Amino acid sequence: MATFVFVPGAWAGGWQWREVARALRIRGHEVFTPTLTGLGERVHLRSPQIGLETHILDIVNVLKYEDLRNVMLIGYSYGGAVATGVAHCEPERLGKLIYVDGFVLEDGQALYDLYPPEVVAMIDGMAQQFGEGWRVPHFPPDAPYRTDHLLKTYHDPLRANNPRANDIPKAYIYCTEKEPGDPIMAPIARIAAAAKANPQWVYRELATTHSPWETIPGELAQLLAELAGS
Repeated sequence: MATFVFVPGAWAGGWQWREVARALRIRGHEVFTPTLTGLGERVHLRSPQIGLETHILDIVNVLKYEDLRNVMLIGYSYGGAVATGVAHCEPERLGKLIYVDGFVLEDGQALYDLYPPEVVAMIDGMAQQFGEGWRVPHFPPDAPYRTDHLLKTYHDPLRANNPRANDIPKAYIYCTEKEPGDPIMAPIARIAAAAKANPQWVYRELATTHSPWETIPGELAQLLAELAGS
Protein backbone atom coordinates (compact mmCIF):
# COMPACT_ATOMS: atom_id res chain seq x y z
CA MET A 1 0.00 0.00 0.00
CA ALA A 2 1.15 3.52 -0.82
CA THR A 3 -0.03 7.00 0.09
CA PHE A 4 -0.74 9.27 -2.87
CA VAL A 5 -1.24 13.03 -2.73
CA PHE A 6 -2.35 14.62 -6.00
CA VAL A 7 -1.73 18.23 -6.96
CA PRO A 8 -4.23 19.33 -9.62
CA GLY A 9 -3.53 21.48 -12.63
CA ALA A 10 -4.57 25.03 -13.44
CA TRP A 11 -8.28 25.89 -13.64
CA ALA A 12 -9.07 22.66 -11.79
CA GLY A 13 -9.41 21.07 -8.36
CA GLY A 14 -9.35 17.78 -6.53
CA TRP A 15 -12.37 16.68 -8.58
CA GLN A 16 -9.93 16.17 -11.45
CA TRP A 17 -8.58 13.01 -9.83
CA ARG A 18 -11.89 11.34 -8.91
CA GLU A 19 -11.60 8.34 -11.23
CA VAL A 20 -7.86 7.85 -10.74
CA ALA A 21 -8.31 8.01 -6.96
CA ARG A 22 -11.13 5.45 -7.10
CA ALA A 23 -8.95 3.05 -9.09
CA LEU A 24 -6.06 3.42 -6.63
CA ARG A 25 -8.29 2.96 -3.58
CA ILE A 26 -9.67 -0.25 -5.06
CA ARG A 27 -6.06 -1.44 -5.09
CA GLY A 28 -5.78 -0.63 -1.37
CA HIS A 29 -3.85 2.64 -1.59
CA GLU A 30 -4.53 5.76 0.48
CA VAL A 31 -5.30 8.79 -1.68
CA PHE A 32 -5.63 12.52 -0.98
CA THR A 33 -6.92 14.92 -3.65
CA PRO A 34 -6.77 18.44 -2.19
CA THR A 35 -7.94 21.52 -4.08
CA LEU A 36 -5.69 24.57 -4.21
CA THR A 37 -6.88 27.85 -2.71
CA GLY A 38 -9.04 29.91 -5.06
CA LEU A 39 -9.81 27.05 -7.45
CA GLY A 40 -12.54 24.41 -7.72
CA GLU A 41 -14.78 24.23 -4.66
CA ARG A 42 -12.46 26.76 -2.99
CA VAL A 43 -13.13 29.39 -5.66
CA HIS A 44 -14.85 31.60 -3.07
CA LEU A 45 -11.41 32.15 -1.47
CA ARG A 46 -9.74 33.53 -4.58
CA SER A 47 -8.03 36.91 -4.55
CA PRO A 48 -5.28 38.73 -6.48
CA GLN A 49 -2.81 37.90 -3.68
CA ILE A 50 -2.96 34.12 -4.15
CA GLY A 51 0.16 32.81 -5.85
CA LEU A 52 2.49 29.85 -6.09
CA GLU A 53 3.57 30.05 -2.44
CA THR A 54 -0.06 29.85 -1.30
CA HIS A 55 -0.58 26.68 -3.31
CA ILE A 56 2.64 25.14 -2.03
CA LEU A 57 1.45 25.77 1.53
CA ASP A 58 -1.90 24.16 0.71
CA ILE A 59 -0.15 20.86 0.02
CA VAL A 60 2.47 21.23 2.77
CA ASN A 61 -0.37 21.59 5.29
CA VAL A 62 -2.09 18.45 3.98
CA LEU A 63 1.13 16.53 4.62
CA LYS A 64 1.55 18.04 8.08
CA TYR A 65 -2.00 17.89 9.41
CA GLU A 66 -2.65 14.41 8.03
CA ASP A 67 0.81 13.44 9.33
CA LEU A 68 1.70 11.74 6.06
CA ARG A 69 5.01 9.98 5.45
CA ASN A 70 6.60 8.23 2.47
CA VAL A 71 4.17 10.08 0.20
CA MET A 72 3.93 9.58 -3.55
CA LEU A 73 3.44 13.26 -4.51
CA ILE A 74 1.85 13.63 -7.95
CA GLY A 75 2.29 16.97 -9.70
CA TYR A 76 0.13 17.33 -12.79
CA SER A 77 0.66 20.17 -15.30
CA TYR A 78 0.80 23.43 -13.26
CA GLY A 79 0.74 21.21 -10.18
CA GLY A 80 4.27 20.13 -11.05
CA ALA A 81 5.56 23.56 -10.03
CA VAL A 82 3.65 23.27 -6.76
CA ALA A 83 4.96 19.75 -6.13
CA THR A 84 8.56 20.85 -6.59
CA GLY A 85 8.06 23.59 -4.02
CA VAL A 86 6.50 21.11 -1.59
CA ALA A 87 9.46 18.76 -2.05
CA HIS A 88 11.84 21.52 -1.00
CA CYS A 89 9.70 22.38 2.04
CA GLU A 90 9.02 18.84 3.29
CA PRO A 91 11.52 16.44 1.68
CA GLU A 92 11.47 14.06 4.66
CA ARG A 93 7.74 13.36 4.10
CA LEU A 94 8.09 12.29 0.47
CA GLY A 95 8.88 8.83 -0.82
CA LYS A 96 8.74 9.75 -4.48
CA LEU A 97 7.99 12.78 -6.64
CA ILE A 98 6.02 11.91 -9.79
CA TYR A 99 5.25 14.45 -12.49
CA VAL A 100 2.36 13.76 -14.87
CA ASP A 101 2.87 16.02 -17.89
CA GLY A 102 4.02 18.51 -15.28
CA PHE A 103 6.06 21.69 -15.19
CA VAL A 104 9.41 21.28 -13.45
CA LEU A 105 10.93 24.58 -12.35
CA GLU A 106 14.38 25.41 -11.03
CA ASP A 107 15.13 27.63 -8.05
CA GLY A 108 14.19 31.23 -8.87
CA GLN A 109 12.33 30.27 -12.04
CA ALA A 110 8.71 31.22 -12.75
CA LEU A 111 6.26 29.57 -15.12
CA TYR A 112 6.46 32.62 -17.36
CA ASP A 113 10.20 32.03 -17.76
CA LEU A 114 9.36 28.90 -19.78
CA TYR A 115 7.37 30.81 -22.40
CA PRO A 116 8.26 33.23 -25.18
CA PRO A 117 7.09 36.87 -24.83
CA GLU A 118 4.13 36.40 -27.18
CA VAL A 119 2.63 33.63 -25.00
CA VAL A 120 3.15 35.71 -21.86
CA ALA A 121 1.42 38.65 -23.55
CA MET A 122 -1.48 36.41 -24.60
CA ILE A 123 -2.09 35.11 -21.07
CA ASP A 124 -1.73 38.57 -19.53
CA GLY A 125 -4.11 39.93 -22.17
CA MET A 126 -6.75 37.32 -21.33
CA ALA A 127 -6.52 38.30 -17.67
CA GLN A 128 -6.84 42.00 -18.50
CA GLN A 129 -9.78 41.52 -20.86
CA PHE A 130 -11.76 38.85 -19.04
CA GLY A 131 -10.42 38.56 -15.48
CA GLU A 132 -10.05 42.04 -13.96
CA GLY A 133 -6.30 41.82 -14.49
CA TRP A 134 -5.71 38.95 -12.03
CA ARG A 135 -7.79 35.96 -13.20
CA VAL A 136 -7.10 33.88 -16.31
CA PRO A 137 -10.29 32.34 -17.75
CA HIS A 138 -10.46 28.79 -19.04
CA PHE A 139 -11.28 28.22 -22.68
CA PRO A 140 -13.71 26.88 -23.63
CA PRO A 141 -15.48 28.85 -20.91
CA ASP A 142 -18.29 26.30 -20.49
CA ALA A 143 -16.01 23.38 -19.53
CA PRO A 144 -17.57 21.73 -16.45
CA TYR A 145 -16.08 22.52 -13.03
CA ARG A 146 -13.41 24.81 -14.47
CA THR A 147 -12.68 28.01 -12.57
CA ASP A 148 -10.45 30.95 -13.49
CA HIS A 149 -6.80 30.44 -12.65
CA LEU A 150 -4.79 33.00 -10.67
CA LEU A 151 -2.42 35.10 -12.76
CA LYS A 152 0.06 35.61 -9.90
CA THR A 153 0.99 31.92 -10.06
CA TYR A 154 2.55 32.52 -13.49
CA HIS A 155 4.71 35.38 -12.23
CA ASP A 156 5.90 33.98 -8.90
CA PRO A 157 9.43 32.52 -8.86
CA LEU A 158 9.84 29.15 -7.17
CA ARG A 159 11.95 28.80 -4.06
CA ALA A 160 13.69 25.46 -4.38
CA ASN A 161 17.02 25.54 -2.59
CA ASN A 162 16.82 22.66 -0.11
CA PRO A 163 19.57 20.18 -1.05
CA ARG A 164 17.73 17.32 0.70
CA ALA A 165 15.06 17.48 -1.99
CA ASN A 166 17.64 16.30 -4.51
CA ASP A 167 17.64 12.87 -2.86
CA ILE A 168 13.92 12.24 -3.46
CA PRO A 169 13.42 9.65 -6.25
CA LYS A 170 11.74 11.25 -9.23
CA ALA A 171 9.67 10.02 -12.15
CA TYR A 172 8.15 11.71 -15.17
CA ILE A 173 5.09 10.54 -17.13
CA TYR A 174 4.81 12.25 -20.50
CA CYS A 175 1.55 12.24 -22.46
CA THR A 176 2.56 12.01 -26.10
CA GLU A 177 -0.59 13.07 -27.98
CA LYS A 178 -0.14 16.83 -28.28
CA GLU A 179 -1.10 19.24 -31.03
CA PRO A 180 2.07 19.96 -33.08
CA GLY A 181 3.34 23.45 -32.41
CA ASP A 182 1.06 24.08 -29.41
CA PRO A 183 2.91 26.93 -27.63
CA ILE A 184 1.34 26.14 -24.25
CA MET A 185 2.51 22.52 -24.32
CA ALA A 186 5.98 23.18 -25.79
CA PRO A 187 7.72 23.62 -22.39
CA ILE A 188 6.32 20.30 -21.18
CA ALA A 189 7.83 18.52 -24.18
CA ARG A 190 11.22 20.06 -23.37
CA ILE A 191 10.95 19.12 -19.69
CA ALA A 192 9.98 15.55 -20.59
CA ALA A 193 12.96 15.23 -22.92
CA ALA A 194 15.29 16.40 -20.14
CA ALA A 195 13.78 13.89 -17.72
CA LYS A 196 14.13 11.10 -20.27
CA ALA A 197 17.80 11.93 -20.74
CA ASN A 198 18.50 12.05 -16.99
CA PRO A 199 19.60 8.60 -15.69
CA GLN A 200 18.51 9.58 -12.16
CA TRP A 201 14.87 9.87 -13.27
CA VAL A 202 12.38 7.14 -14.13
CA TYR A 203 10.68 8.05 -17.40
CA ARG A 204 7.42 6.69 -18.81
CA GLU A 205 5.05 7.66 -21.62
CA LEU A 206 1.31 7.40 -22.10
CA ALA A 207 -0.24 7.56 -25.56
CA THR A 208 -2.93 10.06 -24.66
CA THR A 209 -3.68 13.76 -24.43
CA HIS A 210 -2.75 16.25 -21.71
CA SER A 211 -5.81 15.02 -19.76
CA PRO A 212 -4.96 11.40 -18.82
CA TRP A 213 -7.10 11.70 -15.68
CA GLU A 214 -10.05 11.98 -18.07
CA THR A 215 -9.05 9.84 -21.05
CA ILE A 216 -7.38 6.83 -19.40
CA PRO A 217 -7.81 7.07 -15.59
CA GLY A 218 -7.47 3.31 -15.06
CA GLU A 219 -4.27 3.03 -17.06
CA LEU A 220 -2.83 6.08 -15.33
CA ALA A 221 -3.69 4.64 -11.91
CA GLN A 222 -2.00 1.36 -12.83
CA LEU A 223 1.17 3.14 -13.93
CA LEU A 224 1.24 5.25 -10.77
CA ALA A 225 0.84 2.15 -8.63
CA GLU A 226 3.71 0.49 -10.48
CA LEU A 227 5.93 3.54 -10.00
CA ALA A 228 5.09 3.66 -6.31
CA GLY A 229 6.35 0.10 -5.96
CA SER A 230 9.53 0.56 -7.99
